[in-house]
Amino acid sequence: MGDDLFRLTVHEAAHLLARREVSSRELTAAVLDRLQGVEGQLNAFVTLTPELALEQARQADERLARGEDVTPLTGIPAAIKDVICTLGVRTTCGSRMLENFVPPYDATVIVRLKRAGLVMVGKTNMDEFAMGSSGENSYFGPTRNPWDRERVPGGSSSGSAAAVAADACLYALGSDTGGSIRQPAALCGIVGLKPTYGRVSRYGLVAFASSLDQIGPMTKDVTDAALVLQAIAGHDPNDSTSAPVEVPDYAAGLVPDVKGLRIGVPREYMGEGVEEGVRQAVTDAIERLAEMGAEVDWEASLPSTPYALACYYIIAPSEASANLARYDGVKYGYSYTEGASMWENMERTRQFGFGAEVKRRIMLGTYALSAGYYDAYYLKAQKVRTLIRREFESAFQRYDVLLTPVSPTPAFRLGEKLEDPLQMYLSDVFTIPVNIAGLPAISVPCGFSQGLPVGLQVIGRPFDEATVLRVAYAYEQAAGWRHRRPPL
Repeated sequence: MGDDLFRLTVHEAAHLLARREVSSRELTAAVLDRLQGVEGQLNAFVTLTPELALEQARQADERLARGEDVTPLTGIPAAIKDVICTLGVRTTCGSRMLENFVPPYDATVIVRLKRAGLVMVGKTNMDEFAMGSSGENSYFGPTRNPWDRERVPGGSSSGSAAAVAADACLYALGSDTGGSIRQPAALCGIVGLKPTYGRVSRYGLVAFASSLDQIGPMTKDVTDAALVLQAIAGHDPNDSTSAPVEVPDYAAGLVPDVKGLRIGVPREYMGEGVEEGVRQAVTDAIERLAEMGAEVDWEASLPSTPYALACYYIIAPSEASANLARYDGVKYGYSYTEGASMWENMERTRQFGFGAEVKRRIMLGTYALSAGYYDAYYLKAQKVRTLIRREFESAFQRYDVLLTPVSPTPAFRLGEKLEDPLQMYLSDVFTIPVNIAGLPAISVPCGFSQGLPVGLQVIGRPFDEATVLRVAYAYEQAAGWRHRRPPL
């Protein structure tokens, strides 16, 4: 058992900790050993914090020994996406611009996890400023997929997905602006949950697109996702977009029963562009749920789906161009100082501080917001956003959840789509509409194509993460894919 502690799920480890059969320090040491053993193959982390982790584990053991009120996350080793501010620990966003930035405060999710007994083993690699679908846009080099090191792990939460899949932590936090939790979760064969917009505080999340970003859990199974969401969800006065909505007991709602649940399968998500193995795995998963007593309608429709990608690639870059204007080389972060004037220094700071994809999106967004084009692009995109949201609302009058693929293909080869941004953007075609409408959705493993993991996406009504988790849990328990691990 001692050698394999890193293979545990959160709830299994919590059970052993509560019965004092293992200490947090032993568990953390096992995870750190595993991390050191696989990190050279994966490049999943930007910053490792072994001393901090062992100290937090010691404190967790003291809490457990005193019989204090602990949570299922107390003493459990976790990894945090490097876009979430951590007091005193470098937060780079995968960018040269913030290579040496050390935040003077914790994000709200970190405050809540520390209260729950966080043990942080490190900060995970990611596409720069969360802009990417492959994990290849990091200043610190690409992350590799644990199932096949020649393939991408997905993005932008690439390091978090690879670390969980490789047992280099028991759970991780990611952020999701257009699929950045669900798509890498699907490509790495783990569970990734994007909560409803407003369910989890964004205070201390370095902003990419403020009306789309959400923080969420990346875990080995659905039960763990419920436990992590429980710890980080809830209203936060520091975030004006966080919703004052009651947080239910997610773990208590996990029952392996879908009898009578109404499931819609939008036909726009199962058409051309979906790789045959992915279509087959998702179809099999939906048929499994039908056998379990769910009522499945294969003819659901969300007709505005084809416009979601274009809508997203106007709204997200527009918000990014406004959010990233703060990186001017004056206040913090990378600064070019050799120029003849302040203006030249600012230009050069951005020229050398940002990578190609970030610059591409800033230019897209600045153009869409510029005089004469605002109405033609940004305003029109906001109107399309309203149409997409209304279509989901009307679908949820008929269905309890919608089921779709997460990604149209399994993990592609490193470098395969780097020269073709549009092909790369199409990787998120099934995840983006969920962010545009602000809905909760989860990726749960549902099989393999070409020997690589495939994810099933369960989409729910706003703030109904409980039903999303329940459907994912029922499927996971029946299908058994969660026991398959990458050959590392």
